[in-house]
Amino acid sequence: MRAGEGPPLLRRSHDSVTYGLYPKLMQRADLAVAGSGIMGLAHAYAAAKQGLKVVVFERSPRASGASVRNFGLIWPIGQPHGRMYELAMRSRAIWIEVLEQARLPYRAEGSLHAVYRDDEAAVAREFAEISPGLGFDCAWLDADRTLSRSHALKPAGLLGSLWSPTEVTVDPRLTLRALPDFLHERLGVEFRFGHAVRAIDLHIVETGTDRWTVNQAIVCSGDDFETLYPELLRTSGLTRVKLQMLRTRPQPGKWRLGPALCAGLTLRFYKSFQVCEALPALRERIANETPEYDRWEIHGLVSQTAEGELTLGDSHEYGEAVDIFNKEEIDCLMLRYISTFLAAPDLSIAQRWHGVYAKHPEHPFLILKPAPNVRIVTSPGGAGMTLSFGIAAETIADMYA
Repeated sequence: MRAGEGPPLLRRSHDSVTYGLYPKLMQRADLAVAGSGIMGLAHAYAAAKQGLKVVVFERSPRASGASVRNFGLIWPIGQPHGRMYELAMRSRAIWIEVLEQARLPYRAEGSLHAVYRDDEAAVAREFAEISPGLGFDCAWLDADRTLSRSHALKPAGLLGSLWSPTEVTVDPRLTLRALPDFLHERLGVEFRFGHAVRAIDLHIVETGTDRWTVNQAIVCSGDDFETLYPELLRTSGLTRVKLQMLRTRPQPGKWRLGPALCAGLTLRFYKSFQVCEALPALRERIANETPEYDRWEIHGLVSQTAEGELTLGDSHEYGEAVDIFNKEEIDCLMLRYISTFLAAPDLSIAQRWHGVYAKHPEHPFLILKPAPNVRIVTSPGGAGMTLSFGIAAETIADMYA
């Protein structure tokens, strides 16, 4: 470069961005979505199904947040009766539609809450008795009928289980990696990975290298409270939840888990069971006998990936400042508990990790309107896989009514 000359031009025609002496070229879409986790993808799907041109921005090379760090469970049984359960079931139906179209593996094999103590059985029986009137599809199974549905439960001391046919398992890592390609190829959704949205000032959405003109925007940035609309999110009441999880090696041969499994600790965790009069006694016994499980809000869930690994967990730590280090104590407690009911061939742990999601103390999810034609959709409180497609369908219908 000779003295006095400006920097050389760098042109990238494939995404219509020009650097150097010329400004970035403007691109157009009807809707911009910030975030390619399951909430962002669900909104992109709902909007593209309506014929809208959608662009999704993701700051990372691929989604790496809570959406890929979970059990992959669509879990309607955990949602309280009424609107939230109905929303979960609507989301489940859309999930099946998407998975079938994308030819992605899933297991619609339901779930079993296995019980080994009398107070656990009391809650499970009571819920099975009252659940039809609340809209749930559940049944109490005695020990023999439980074992006929699952060979993965230990029979010693088993009293029975709460059976629900509505739960679905997907492999979150595989699914979140494949869905962007499906949405692009089938519905024309544009993706900009490695492009963090710096500002939204409609009709302009700007990243470090792109400028788009859009009519509406949706922010699905998970537990990132600092990048977009930080003042609003700081006063919203949101906090972060860290959960620790484990994954085994692939199980040998053709061994399959069958229904997703959990046990007595889970009965005290999900809000659906708060209608049970027997629940306080169960909670009191757990608090007295094993307070360490309450300290870390541990319960035992087991799901299986497409490759045969078992995903085990989880725990819950609350606070805006997340400890980046996992606690061995928590992993040991989870394994100790799950080992009391899970009869799997190989519980050798191959991977350990943690995930972080946003949660509001009062609302099951949060939709904020920071500016005209802009929505922030966040905080499904650990039920993102269960609720996202239902929430997205409602949000897009409301925005484009």
